[in-house]
Parts: sequence; structure tokens; C-alpha cells
Amino acid sequence: MSLLSFLLGEKKKTAAVAKERLQIILAHERSGRNAGKPDYLPALQRELLDVISKYVKINAEDLKVHFERQDDLEVLAVKIELPEATAAK
Repeated sequence: MSLLSFLLGEKKKTAAVAKERLQIILAHERSGRNAGKPDYLPALQRELLDVISKYVKINAEDLKVHFERQDDLEVLAVKIELPEATAAK
């Protein structure tokens, strides 16, 4: 089915594209890095803020990206504090 979608030029959903890009970034970073903190985190945080800001008004302080490495496990946590929705009157 994906080959058919590719051939017909079906447009992917934004979330799917973002997920694929993040997976590529993480795979690339895992393949050839030292044991330090990844240097792509500030750029990733800015890009996430830009994308989320298209849909919801948030401040830079409302988005936190944290990377942690434990033995062979790497964890990338993204915490986003969304504003409370106001009730429609």
C-alpha cells in the first residue's frame, strides 16, 4: 500500500512526517556519537516550538526536551505544557 501511495503522490500527514524525521535524527545520532549530550537538542526544541505554535499558542518555557542515556538505553523525553482551554460562551 505504501508503494501505491508513493507512486500516486499521496500526501503524508504532518505528524507522520515529523515522526519519521525524528526517527532519522535519532538513528543518525546513535550511530556515530560520543557519550555526551546530543548537540541537536536545542535545534530540535526550537523546531518543535515552531510547529506546535502553528496550532497552539505556547511559550518557549512551556516546552522542555530532555535526553538521558543509561547503559544501552537512550531516552528522549519531550514535555509540553499546553494552556488551559477556555470554555466557549
